[in-house]
Amino acid sequence: MWRQGLGGRGKKKPWKGVFGKTCAALVELLYPSHCPVCDRVLPFGKQICPACRGHLQPIREPWCMKCGKKLSGEGEYCGDCTRREHAFVRGRAMYEYSSVAASIYRFKYRGRREYTAFFGQEIVAGLGDFIREIAPDGLLPVPLHPARMAARGYNQAELLARDIGRRLGIPVYGKLVCRVRNTRPLKQLNPKERQNNLKRAFNMPANDVKLKKIVVIDDIYTTGSTMDAVAEVLLAGGVQDVYFITLACGAGV
Repeated sequence: MWRQGLGGRGKKKPWKGVFGKTCAALVELLYPSHCPVCDRVLPFGKQICPACRGHLQPIREPWCMKCGKKLSGEGEYCGDCTRREHAFVRGRAMYEYSSVAASIYRFKYRGRREYTAFFGQEIVAGLGDFIREIAPDGLLPVPLHPARMAARGYNQAELLARDIGRRLGIPVYGKLVCRVRNTRPLKQLNPKERQNNLKRAFNMPANDVKLKKIVVIDDIYTTGSTMDAVAEVLLAGGVQDVYFITLACGAGV
């Protein structure tokens, strides 16, 4: 009852806004943000150097109607999707990999978690309509094995998923699927080795929430082996349709 005497429950306290802004400024002073392109320290409140924005190359049409890779020739599908049947319905990527390779490396392995807000904002601006059209029940970040999670300290896919989910009002299910095998890094393997490497790598303990449509979030799409492995587990667990969004992917052939 005493709270009502102080202005009522639920009313915004002016001092909280000031305090929050002050804390944000102090955090930024102690741990300044870095530009996701050049990695230089940014002025307060900035997410990217204006001169660096042009270095990022969003994927423009034509793109593969299955996996979203940039196409260089005619047709609706890239060579990989023509030759191979995927478990997912469809997916899209935000950038051409060559334009963000160094940035993704730092985001993934060098602790640049502050890139999350910029990349999440970019994905929502560029691919938000695609996600809304799917109308998913939830987002699922591709999980890391516990050993890699302990070594790295965070999962970049989960950071992205939670930022996108917050902006679009979509729940994120970070524990719906777990990684039970600590697989070899995929960049060291050819397509066939990737498929074998990911066999039984993921597990879905339970589908208690009865989700029907899921959008899987990851940083890079290459051959689709990871997405297929996750999608197969989700479909076996009762999910009806699996889509994906990634930060980047290579060119189609």
